[in-house]
Amino acid sequence: MARLSLNELQEEISADRDILLIQDLDGVCMPLVRDPLTRVLPPQYIEAVARLGDRFRVLTNGEHSGARGVNRLVEQALGPRRDPATEGLYLPGLAAGGVQSQTGHGQISHPGVSQAELQFLQTVTAQLGNGVRQIIEQISPSCAAEELEQLSQAAVLDNELSPTLNLNVLFAGLCPEPDQQRQLQELSLQLLETIERQAQQQGLGDSFFLHLAPNLGSQDGKELLKWASREHRGTSDFQFMLRGAVKEAGLLVLLNQHIARQSGRAPLGADFNVRTAPRSAEALLALAQESIAPEEMPTLVGIADTITSERLMDGNQQCWRRGGSDRGFLTLLQEIGRAFGRTNRVVLVDSSGGELDRPSLQDPELRGLSDPEDPLQLDVLVPGGPRAYVQWFNGLASNVF
Repeated sequence: MARLSLNELQEEISADRDILLIQDLDGVCMPLVRDPLTRVLPPQYIEAVARLGDRFRVLTNGEHSGARGVNRLVEQALGPRRDPATEGLYLPGLAAGGVQSQTGHGQISHPGVSQAELQFLQTVTAQLGNGVRQIIEQISPSCAAEELEQLSQAAVLDNELSPTLNLNVLFAGLCPEPDQQRQLQELSLQLLETIERQAQQQGLGDSFFLHLAPNLGSQDGKELLKWASREHRGTSDFQFMLRGAVKEAGLLVLLNQHIARQSGRAPLGADFNVRTAPRSAEALLALAQESIAPEEMPTLVGIADTITSERLMDGNQQCWRRGGSDRGFLTLLQEIGRAFGRTNRVVLVDSSGGELDRPSLQDPELRGLSDPEDPLQLDVLVPGGPRAYVQWFNGLASNVF
């Protein structure tokens, strides 16, 4: 199928009376960076989100609140004289994979999360800090104490609901060669698996999972690590997340909320959340088909940046290992469109121009992102990255709505 330009997508959106844009954040509306504390949101983008109103929601594995949360970026962009809570300028939607919900006025809730789970999560950041210091000492025994502390603090993201070990600063500072990077990835995975086992020992065996970004899909319920190579660094983020906090489930939560706003009735139930949602994409699609009337279904536009595809050889047979933290929700969005006769659209933004090593949309074959047999149809490509996307998004909000 022929792809659309951003202008053609805008024409489609302007002609549709019931539409919902669901957008990832990092790599889409702001460039990817090694340290999330250095991220910047354009104030014009924040204003554009507010103009779109109920037609727009975010869906991110990052978080709204906290020192590294997106709310701080909103506040910094608007300056001290403006109050985003009063003006309704916070980014509405789901964070932490779907377990952190926020309104435009900054009202945050954590549907489906227990107190015991929150208490265990409070211990994870310290464990990651201790563990990464030991990893750095193992990889670089001569690392000075001051540098070790700086690197470990930069690598551990103290998110409330998804404590994360981010290796990008360690890749840059300690591990220039792929074999060193792979050692760092292996030790990091072992650290997170140790913490996961501790949760199991405390009776929280079904509460958490390890999200790897980028990844190569899942096998036997576990996400597959993308090993570093000369071409790409592979998996850089090791996130300790609440089970059920996946974007596929978040997509259905946002869809349920949208229909409730439009019709006054939540077809999946007023209390439906990612913790109570089915665990497989097939079951999520079946639930949508069983519960949502065709006339209630809006047109969906999914906007993201993180998908992967890697060629593997099984003997003489070629196959593909596909993954990426956005692939699941984009694929489900596409399948919902087919099931309901809606022209849902998938938009992929090029995030390779930031500080992180990513496959590029400048490659006409989309190597590392997609493949000739990929079931995920990419309707719109944005090779200009976040800058080009934000420029288009601001125009959409000003000229259409």
